[in-house]
Amino acid sequence: MTVTIVGAQLGDEGKGGMADRWSESASVVCRYQGGDNAGHTVVHDGEEYKLSLVPSGAIRGTTNVLGNGCVVNPETLFEELDALQERGVDPDVRVARRAHVIFPYHRVLDGIEEDVKSESDFDVATTGRGIGPTYEDKAGRRGIRIGDLLDTDVLRERLEYVVPQKRALAEEVFGVETGEAFDVDALYDQYSSFGERLAEENMTVDAGTFLADHIDDGEDVLFEGAQGTILDIDHGNYPYVTSSNPTAGGTCTGTGLGPGIVGDGEIVGIAKAYLSRVGTGPLPTELGGVVGQTPDYDEDTERGDEALATELREAGGEYGTVTGRPRRIGWLDMPMLRHSTRANGFTGLVVNHIDTLAGLDEVRVGHAYTLDTDERSSPSNRDTSPDDSEERLTLPATTERWADCEASFRRFDGWDDADWDAIADEGYDALPENARAYLDYISEELDVPIYAVGVGPGREQTVVREDPLA
Repeated sequence: MTVTIVGAQLGDEGKGGMADRWSESASVVCRYQGGDNAGHTVVHDGEEYKLSLVPSGAIRGTTNVLGNGCVVNPETLFEELDALQERGVDPDVRVARRAHVIFPYHRVLDGIEEDVKSESDFDVATTGRGIGPTYEDKAGRRGIRIGDLLDTDVLRERLEYVVPQKRALAEEVFGVETGEAFDVDALYDQYSSFGERLAEENMTVDAGTFLADHIDDGEDVLFEGAQGTILDIDHGNYPYVTSSNPTAGGTCTGTGLGPGIVGDGEIVGIAKAYLSRVGTGPLPTELGGVVGQTPDYDEDTERGDEALATELREAGGEYGTVTGRPRRIGWLDMPMLRHSTRANGFTGLVVNHIDTLAGLDEVRVGHAYTLDTDERSSPSNRDTSPDDSEERLTLPATTERWADCEASFRRFDGWDDADWDAIADEGYDALPENARAYLDYISEELDVPIYAVGVGPGREQTVVREDPLA
């Protein structure tokens, strides 16, 4: 049995918490894409663990795999492992030999390129951790993989090929002075030592074979995606996206397993009861704005309901796990969720942060989009929609088109705060009636059953209707 956990929105949906909860029944938990930009928080036995690379199942004592679709910073990996061990957690983490390695020059170039983009309309607001440049090298066939760290001759050869290119890019194109981050000898010494530790601790695997063997033995495997569907490089709001495929299809390419294996299992979308994101790009249901992230927004801009956005941000702890940046806040966006449901083939849905919306007189949902008449008449903005004058129930194909969309809202009566721990114990029917009406609407619109409802940050603060691994 396999279960794939996918972010249905823009990341930060609470995937780590569900992966941690369900990993108790799994033998293996595998991250299939992303790097140490993918922050997630796990709460277990009252202890909070903030992880950026190690899979969430590490806290539960399962075997954890970073698949070949991941990009791995060995320094971050060992820092996280050492920190967990200091807290009494001794995780079993394996790394795919085909996974690509993040080097210091990737991080330097990431920062330089983001500074350049910040002066244009293409500022993606990355974490600056070298994720994008590493995936660029992977696609450009000049990357260095985890398996290469175990062979010092190969490592030296690859570094001598790629580092002069990176040094020239930094110095001659961007005019930046380079140091040890672009020094072949320094990099060789540091990363060959990482290779030695990987080998000594028997951490590297052929991910596809390793996972297939566990599945063939009848064991349950949980696949954990990073970021969210709308950050997918192929199916998201390009160019404001990550550099990999967080969607369910990325499970296959990021693990070495066939689509039949993934498709025969459960694919569970994780969503918040509202919307949040770190970074720029369109957000039609946005409340208020965040300087440096919301397009065309500054502190003097009058926009939406700033007070409500701040209230929800504080109540939901909406700050990036890795970056600490405040997240942009919006009402739930159903066109986005319809797009995600189609792109992933969700068999179930988890809706988190129902408790965060408690106390509001009214809760809104962006049910559909409409386009301004002038925008509809512009040939440059047209796509293959049969009739632009009708409401749009899913995302347009281009980000520019999406930016022209305005959300049309449905309104729901709010619900009072409650004893959420008691509700988690009692079950779905104990949720406030208006909250259940809100959840039923989401389920009916997507034609996907709700498997669980998050009513707090703790592992036990979840109303479970169906456990896909039970």
